[in-house]
Amino acid sequence: MRILHTADWHLGRVLKGMERTGEIAGALDALIELVRSEHIDLVLVAGDLFDRAVVSAEAEATAFSFFLGLRECGVPALVISGNHDSRERLAALAPLLALTGAEVVARLSLREEGGVRRYPWGEAALMPFLSERRLVRAAGLLEGDASQWKGHYAEGMRRIIDNLTAGFSDRLGLLMAHLTAEGANLRLGGGEFSFYVSNSYAVPVSYFPTTAAYVALGHIHRQQLVSEAPAAWYPGSLVQLDFGEGEEAPRGALLVELELGLPARVHPVEARWGRSLRTFRIPLTELDQRLAEVERFSGLKKLVIQGQGNLALRERIYQEVDGVLEVRFETASQGAVGDPLPEPQPAEALDWVETYRDYARDARGIELKEDQEEAFRQVYEEVHATT
Repeated sequence: MRILHTADWHLGRVLKGMERTGEIAGALDALIELVRSEHIDLVLVAGDLFDRAVVSAEAEATAFSFFLGLRECGVPALVISGNHDSRERLAALAPLLALTGAEVVARLSLREEGGVRRYPWGEAALMPFLSERRLVRAAGLLEGDASQWKGHYAEGMRRIIDNLTAGFSDRLGLLMAHLTAEGANLRLGGGEFSFYVSNSYAVPVSYFPTTAAYVALGHIHRQQLVSEAPAAWYPGSLVQLDFGEGEEAPRGALLVELELGLPARVHPVEARWGRSLRTFRIPLTELDQRLAEVERFSGLKKLVIQGQGNLALRERIYQEVDGVLEVRFETASQGAVGDPLPEPQPAEALDWVETYRDYARDARGIELKEDQEEAFRQVYEEVHATT
């Protein structure tokens, strides 16, 4: 059995005002060609099809186009929701996508409630993203007392995985989940710094049953093997989604060959889809000499200029250098590059209107007008008045 394992498309992703859907669409077109050329039997999409609950029409059309392409190839797909997806929206789209041969599971169900799909070749246990708050409810279904699981995310996840995979035995068993596996490498940037996940929201890989032929994961954007027995992989995102992700970090998709009684054979797809993102850190005194270096890079750029700058210089860079999405100035009073980041403020200390204003500027590339800020304030106060 030949499987294409993919995840973390993030259609509708907007980076500093630039939508990345066109680049992701190119990657999905390449996957359809792989399905044809590699004679794929099944496609797995392990969550985060979309970057947020409401996305552009282009983003939705791109997703539909991919599944229609699979239908033309006669290849079915299994899809689960991720933490960026709207569960409600994916559940509503499920009947429509079913017409293409894609089975979409947006909400977690236990084994006895349809959380496991059975096929002639074996069965697939499907585990969409589950937050701690929702886990409390799911664990309550297993034990009858949800309150005892509050704060015990990993243990609750173990119970659910055990439930979903209880029938894995003499046939091929697939587990597909959108979660953080303990020990996953979140290597940042292009340097050598690595952060290995180990916290109360991570799931130990020892919880994955050895009876599983393959564990298809989504959520971490760096392609990697996290367990050998059973084989458990993250395929990574299709394109480099943010400047914080290493330009050369492995990502893309995985070709998986499964045969009953034999270890899974996994082949990373070696492709670099989408535009590369790179951060340039330049002292203000060297800026003019190094702008040519920045211009030669054909990808998307972020400039961190070390020194006291001004709006006129920022605008000049935007106008003269193609592909610059952000220009930021760092001064000695703000801390040297590499200094520890300040402690995040607790939620209750945040000014949420100001936080929303910063989000709109940094993530969407827009400046809010006074009436937009007032509308946000009213909605925020109405919501919190009822909770």
